[in-house]
Amino acid sequence: MRVFLDANILFSAAQSNSRMRLLLESIQPRGQCVTNQYAIEEARRNIAAKIPSALGSLEELIKGCEVVQKFTTQLEVQLPLKDIPILGGAVAGRATHLLTGDRRDFGKLWGRTVRGVKVVTV
Repeated sequence: MRVFLDANILFSAAQSNSRMRLLLESIQPRGQCVTNQYAIEEARRNIAAKIPSALGSLEELIKGCEVVQKFTTQLEVQLPLKDIPILGGAVAGRATHLLTGDRRDFGKLWGRTVRGVKVVTV
């Protein structure tokens, strides 16, 4: 199992005593966490603006992830431009799942598989 982490998942997991962190820790022995620089930078910006004390925790979390260096724009679904690098990164990184909490943009895809990636939420 290869789980691609959206920025909002990284944001949540970087917070101390986060249930999201516990979830990711339970995934790691069974599979691999994957993300990309686009998701990391979005999470970094949001953490710096809202909870700067969690930046160090984010950096530690990222060390446990494979960081995909590319993404595809060849997707068969309509997404806002800002979300194409997320799903496109999951596809390019051969993820089995895209884990996101973004109901507004990805909610219509929850439970669907796009180019081999199942879009899921917690």
